[in-house]
Amino acid sequence: MNSQALQSRDPDILAVDAALRRAARQAQALGRRTGTPVYVLKNGRIVDLTREWKKRARTREAPKRA
Repeated sequence: MNSQALQSRDPDILAVDAALRRAARQAQALGRRTGTPVYVLKNGRIVDLTREWKKRARTREAPKRA
């Protein structure tokens, strides 16, 4: 949050940061459940988080060789 928002007395302005974080968590959960892409800017590149989650899930669930 910027310093101007911290100086505000408006409760809506003060609650924006928490609301945006909640919305981001909900969007990520929905993307995981439905397989819908969730795009974010990471290190200057646009990345689909659902694709990363699928890759991690595949590596964890890989069958072990006997």
